[in-house]
Amino acid sequence: MKLTRIGGPTVLVELDGWHILIDPTFDAPGRRYSFGWGTSSRKTLGPTVAADDLGRIDLALVSHDHHADNLDDAGRELLRSAGAVVTTASGAGRMAQRMPLANLHGLRAGERVLLPGAGPGVPTLEITATPCRHGPPLSHPIVGDVIGFAIRRAGESRTALWVTGDTVLYPPLRQVAADLDIDVAIVNAGGVRFGITGPLRYTMNGREAVELIHLASPRVAALAHYDGWSHFRDGEEGLSAALDAAPASVRERALWLTDGVAVEV
Repeated sequence: MKLTRIGGPTVLVELDGWHILIDPTFDAPGRRYSFGWGTSSRKTLGPTVAADDLGRIDLALVSHDHHADNLDDAGRELLRSAGAVVTTASGAGRMAQRMPLANLHGLRAGERVLLPGAGPGVPTLEITATPCRHGPPLSHPIVGDVIGFAIRRAGESRTALWVTGDTVLYPPLRQVAADLDIDVAIVNAGGVRFGITGPLRYTMNGREAVELIHLASPRVAALAHYDGWSHFRDGEEGLSAALDAAPASVRERALWLTDGVAVEV
């Protein structure tokens, strides 16, 4: 497996002949985006790889379509050329209304889809939606549906890749971490907060990310979506501090990706 962090949550995964793009965000920095209910955030860092330089995309995984830090205008346009798109059930409904996507799949947590490989020796992938709660208790009517993704080669029991999605640490996520046998995890953190909602947090901070890595015990835990936007209040500094204080069993699994650099894992 090869990982290239492009910026924010956007990671290109090359797995057994598959080119998989997670949460496409390719807009230039500087713009402020509304997140609803009076909240907003400014994009501070742009992508380190241009969308035109990606080559083919066999599969795009969109944890949620309604926040621009996970799917922006340029990222949405890129979906037109993806071989398949997997997102939330509600997001798939919105996407289908906005653009024609021939191979679009909408999932709820616990649901799965099988996608056949496109060429000889390229395996069929089983993609299961994993639960996310993108905020404090009872925030779902405000923040909407979000999912993560557990990817297996068909016929194998081990999860080749788990993408946590944007979530706080809560019991269903802990259960997934305990149940899955994970090779590589992509862990979103950053500790999102907004001034208008005070101390309420909408994604894991560094301490929670460390706890999740400890629970899941993947071979590799690649860190993502902790910088590049003004709504990250814990950010790289908080994540780094939490890892410095973490047990050695967590530190040796954690992987900081350099944006724009492909890394074999």
